Amino acid sequence: MTDVSTDHLIGCPQCDAVYSVTQTQAGQQANCTRCGHRLIAPRSKAGMQIIMLNITIAVLVVAAAVFPFLTISAAGLSNSVSILQAALAFSDGILVLLALATAALIIFIPLLRVLLSLYVLIPVVFDRPPARGAARAFRLSEALRPWSMAEIFAIGCAVALVKVTDLADVQFGPAFWMFTVLVFLVVLQDTFLCRWSVWNSLDKSKA
Repeated sequence: MTDVSTDHLIGCPQCDAVYSVTQTQAGQQANCTRCGHRLIAPRSKAGMQIIMLNITIAVLVVAAAVFPFLTISAAGLSNSVSILQAALAFSDGILVLLALATAALIIFIPLLRVLLSLYVLIPVVFDRPPARGAARAFRLSEALRPWSMAEIFAIGCAVALVKVTDLADVQFGPAFWMFTVLVFLVVLQDTFLCRWSVWNSLDKSKA
């Protein structure tokens, strides 16, 4: 049986359509004709931009986890809470699993994805050989993407605040604004990242 090379093929992750890869210049896009999903979107100097975004995201995740997120005042009493304290509020008994899952989805998984991306991208951007296990690290980062729920947490907070403001005085802490910027940067980083370019760089290093 003759081995057939699939290096020139790319599959759409949304609808599984398969295409032959064509040369795409920086600033151009290749989209799936069936579902419209973006397949290839190389950008000039995007690697350094993504690295800087990831470093900023990592700093914001750590800072937003420990600084006060909200201060709630009612009946002369006031209380401030951080995201990490809120996530671990139900850490007694069997609810500790829920607390750990909440903290993971909001803080630890987004931070892990950032660290994995930096591990993969820094050698590639600076024309160094890929780090050991870079392909597995990038694959893990992509597998964790649906479980990184910073933006879901932001939407949940917005809904909860609508209810709470009728009962108490709510003041936003520094972590709230950090988290707002964090959600925007995560979306921006995901827009800048061309996954085909990363995989292509890792595959070329094996040649």
